[in-house]
Amino acid sequence: MIAAEGIHAGIGSVGILHDVSLSVPSGKLVTVIGANGAGKTTLLRVISNVLSPTRGRILFDGVPNESIPAHLLARRGLIHVPQGRQIIPTLSVRDNLLIGAARVPDLSKDDMEAGLEREFARFPVLRERQYILGGNLSGGEQQMLAVSRALMMRPKVLMLDEPSLGLAPQVVASIFKALRRLADEGLAVLLVEQLALLALNVADQAYVLQRGRVALSGPAAEIRRDPAVVESYLG
Repeated sequence: MIAAEGIHAGIGSVGILHDVSLSVPSGKLVTVIGANGAGKTTLLRVISNVLSPTRGRILFDGVPNESIPAHLLARRGLIHVPQGRQIIPTLSVRDNLLIGAARVPDLSKDDMEAGLEREFARFPVLRERQYILGGNLSGGEQQMLAVSRALMMRPKVLMLDEPSLGLAPQVVASIFKALRRLADEGLAVLLVEQLALLALNVADQAYVLQRGRVALSGPAAEIRRDPAVVESYLG
């Protein structure tokens, strides 16, 4: 679903990504790990066309994305859950979810209701909190809401930037379990994460970014056993 080929990108004259290539197939959970400043967030911004690469190209579902604005890519199913969750704090949980569904062309009211039920089953706490303002949720509940709102948009590719940030371990485990299940159901999932061990435990494939370059890639189980990865990221 996603193929990045020889991506170079930066901000102004500062280069951040250097010849980065990766692929995210349907039905696979792919993780990108690396230290702060490695270029992980920039990579997601390039894939979603929020930031244009200086060289290289991105294919989404076989089509180059450079001429397609980010909001239209989202309508086509390339969904990016950024750091900070970015839910709407003054709207209820239910309305946050319905806003996600409203971005899907030709979605009926019955389809929206079915989507709500699906997300309430995925994260039962959202059903309990559905009439609570988003800003009154805990950090973990807000992250669940951000993931569910993205899923209401019926993604073909779901990209997440540091979903574990600032959350309790049990909440992180619940979210990662849901992501694993989504990949098993056929969704393409791209997970950028600093909690390397947790990410490698749920992923099929992994890429290690160092200073904007792919230093290592392969099956997540093999990356998890690599001595350099163990020393640098797993302790």
